[in-house]
Amino acid sequence: MTHATAPSPLPQPQTGAIRADEGAGYAERIAFVLEVAEHLHAYGTTAQRLEGAVVSVAQRLGLECEPWSNPTGMILSFSDPRLPAGVSDTTRVIRLAPGDTDLYKLCEADRIAEDVMAGRIGIAQGHAQLRALERPASPRARAMQVLGFGMASAAVAGLLRLPWLDIATAGLIGLLIGVLELSSQRRPRLQESGDAIAGVIAGIVAIAVSHLIAPLNLNTVVIASLIVLLPGMSLTNAVNELTSRHLVSGTARFAGALTTVLKLAIGTAIAFNLARFAGLEAEVRAARPQPEWVEGIALVVGAFAFAVLFRANRRDYWLVMLSAATGYLVSRFGSQAFDGASGVFLAALVTSAGGNAYARWADRPGALVRVPGIIMLVPGSIALRGLMNLVQQQDVGAGGDAAIAVLNTLMALVAGLLFGNLLVSARRNL
Repeated sequence: MTHATAPSPLPQPQTGAIRADEGAGYAERIAFVLEVAEHLHAYGTTAQRLEGAVVSVAQRLGLECEPWSNPTGMILSFSDPRLPAGVSDTTRVIRLAPGDTDLYKLCEADRIAEDVMAGRIGIAQGHAQLRALERPASPRARAMQVLGFGMASAAVAGLLRLPWLDIATAGLIGLLIGVLELSSQRRPRLQESGDAIAGVIAGIVAIAVSHLIAPLNLNTVVIASLIVLLPGMSLTNAVNELTSRHLVSGTARFAGALTTVLKLAIGTAIAFNLARFAGLEAEVRAARPQPEWVEGIALVVGAFAFAVLFRANRRDYWLVMLSAATGYLVSRFGSQAFDGASGVFLAALVTSAGGNAYARWADRPGALVRVPGIIMLVPGSIALRGLMNLVQQQDVGAGGDAAIAVLNTLMALVAGLLFGNLLVSARRNL
């Protein structure tokens, strides 16, 4: 998850305080901390927040822990401060797949950890509850995820005020990509090439529609249809980790995000070449005729789509939607009043401070506000557009302009997140 530097770990329990580890063995406490760490990693938590949360949980359980996290694994060293140095040292190395945002499970993992640390439930019960979170999604939840892809793509096209055919085409491609993503979850080989295949699907369908039905804003439709796969959040998290001095994790996440953009661009380039060989000539137009009310409806649909895609609990949909809409509106009006980078900065500032304030007030993860609040600000679409222009036009200048735009957006985002944390300090790591 995003994002700014995590607060200092909690102090170790003082003598005479109620200890959450009473009655639990050393190995059992370590196993619980490992389970918490694995779940937080799986739900997309950034390195600085994950490590801060793990240290806090370990200290409350009477353990000393030195965690090291990166996007594909963790190293955690444990010791018992009540024993002589070196007697109880234990190190665990865990290989993990890159995490994905799951707000419901993140909140549940946070609640379980808090219950164990407060002594409301035992470690064994907490461990069992964490394991229960690993159950596979229901058919209804999987269908909603596919629908979320289509709604998000159509909503982004609506926010850009594209013609109705463009919006419908983006939504259709989004649904097809959602089906592809669902299929790839159980097929590792398909998952490796999924981004490139998604680019091929987006390009072929958009070109076919523009050739057989009516002209489209071609590149814009392709980018809108791929919006959920774009690694803008990963780019933001990567720079955030680098500014927090988590250099290895930030560098790895940055490289992964660039690789995703590259695979998407390769897929679209293959689609354009296949269409050329098949004799399909894309009809391109530049038109944005929609009135403002279409943008308003698209904002509501997009906010709902991201609540679905982030797997929020139903009772939190209103909060996620409000946060996403607020981030977009602050950015839009801030950009009109000042400039684009200033609008992004203000939106990130409001979102970060709002997330910390919510975490203080509700005693729940601020990620419920922070993550959806910046999702429509992230620069993934700019990066893909620049790379597509570079490939199609063979113009280094077009790619350079896009790179500068991405850099400006990233700097504004990270600055907003950092200063938002200064405005309202965080009491929680998540």
